[in-house]
Amino acid sequence: MCAWRRSLKIACHNKLIVEEANRQYKPAWIFLTLTVKNVEGDDLKQTISDMMKGFNRLMKYKKVDSSVLGYFRALEITKNHEQNTYHPHFHVLIPVKRSYFTGKSYIKQAEWTSLWKRAMKLDYTPIVHVQRVKGKKGIDAEAIEKEVREAMEEQKAILEISKYPVKDTDVIRGNEVTEENLDTVYYLDDALNARRLIGYGGILKEIHKELNLTDAEDGDLIRIEEDDDEVANETFEVMAHWHVGIKNYIIN
Repeated sequence: MCAWRRSLKIACHNKLIVEEANRQYKPAWIFLTLTVKNVEGDDLKQTISDMMKGFNRLMKYKKVDSSVLGYFRALEITKNHEQNTYHPHFHVLIPVKRSYFTGKSYIKQAEWTSLWKRAMKLDYTPIVHVQRVKGKKGIDAEAIEKEVREAMEEQKAILEISKYPVKDTDVIRGNEVTEENLDTVYYLDDALNARRLIGYGGILKEIHKELNLTDAEDGDLIRIEEDDDEVANETFEVMAHWHVGIKNYIIN
């Protein structure tokens, strides 16, 4: 429930930030996914640390720094149950100048891949995916905001980037206390404890500050007063109850 509510909060904040960025800068947007090979549970914590450092290196490379206006970065972790390995990866939403796709600052997918490989100091070629979030040309600022938002919704960009790093149904099998589930919780808790899992840079960081948004990773998401429920007020009301038959919470 906390992860679900936190995802709603992050999505709401990102929607406000994207709208304000569209109003102030009228950028184009790209959606970048950065991956590494799956790792064993014992290596997950160190791999995530290496990825955080690698991402910072990537953003500081002259080619990247001169091409992007900012970023929102989110870590996601999925699990391969058959091989009992973990797949940490970054989803990154990036605003760029509208001339980005026709100018010298354009970075092709192969170059993104090469830069990420270099930033991570890898001895293999990682899988990197980049796509443009498309809007229509020749429209005014209000229409640009509408079209970009709709295009992002179509590609699930905001929702994808705002997901909390771990979805229980993706990493936990069933509702039983099994050795595998205990190991999964152990490794994830160790790898994610006291770690910043989302991050803003450039104009998106500035806008986050301008809008005086709270920290989506801090705060108590359960013990809240009804009149001061920031998540519910910013998104929508929900009701959850325990379903005896399926032994899980049902969200209405």
